[in-house]
Amino acid sequence: MSARQAPDRNIALERARVTEAGARAAARWMGRGEKERADGAAVDAMRFVLDSVSMRGVVVIGEGEKDEAPMLYNGEEVGNGEGPEVDVAVDPLEGTRLTAFGQPNAIAVIAVAERGTMLFPGAAVYMEKIAVGPDAIDAIDIERSPSENIVAVAEALGKTPREVDAVVLERERHDDLIAELRDAGARVRLIRDGDVAPAIAAAQPGTGVDMLYGIGGTPEGVISAAALKCVGGGIQGRLWPRDDGERQALVDAGLDPSRVLITDDLVRGDDVFVAATGVTTGALLRGIRYVTDGAITDSIVMRSRTGTVRRIEARHQLSKLTHFTGREY
Repeated sequence: MSARQAPDRNIALERARVTEAGARAAARWMGRGEKERADGAAVDAMRFVLDSVSMRGVVVIGEGEKDEAPMLYNGEEVGNGEGPEVDVAVDPLEGTRLTAFGQPNAIAVIAVAERGTMLFPGAAVYMEKIAVGPDAIDAIDIERSPSENIVAVAEALGKTPREVDAVVLERERHDDLIAELRDAGARVRLIRDGDVAPAIAAAQPGTGVDMLYGIGGTPEGVISAAALKCVGGGIQGRLWPRDDGERQALVDAGLDPSRVLITDDLVRGDDVFVAATGVTTGALLRGIRYVTDGAITDSIVMRSRTGTVRRIEARHQLSKLTHFTGREY
């Protein structure tokens, strides 16, 4: 890092301020059935706070292309123009539908790493992935069958296959996967959306999650890799083109859909910071709790270089925040 400035450790708590703002804004739309408005509120709030952070960031994983997303689009420059040059992966509301319908595991999340170290997925919308904690990272192999992986993970964790808890997105494309995991003895926990939180939970003790398995978003895979790099877990994945046109677009961009990607392929940086704040309560974080003239947030902040994981519970006095920022919370 002699030729460039690495992200300073103080940037970690700044990241928590960003995700807290996004979570607070999104939570006001919890249970109202309007996922676009919840997402828009989170994007707005996170963008506002990001402008004050000391960094020269470029959004690598964001809301889409500039003409499709007014805020936090891929390639957007964020930060106050001072400090380190960094890649930024952000999902202002991971689980828009979960928030809209008051379901668990919605979070606001951001990851930061040295400039040029995060994979830009381009046309790769989806990827096949397995995410586990540190004790099982050497046991998984995405090229083996789900049954074999369940047996291997169970052995690595000192469990029987019947004691392994696997989280899978509830999609038709996973019908065969779910059936095989169950035949192997695993307890399958189906989720409707939001696979970043379960991926992180797989590496945290006491969450009831041993592994995330299946096909989900590639951007979420990159963010999950950043988080797992901090806590010692890991991820294996393969890009999953939906059709021949998308496959050719990946090849044209220099991406091999058959290549097995590991954590360091998705995020190469040695100094990675991740922060996430709960919007709705799930396996990883508690959701926003409202009290008189205030809100309580539950966040997790991680750094790869030291392996430090902090839990932050913060109480926010909403009237003062509104007066200070000019924004309604």
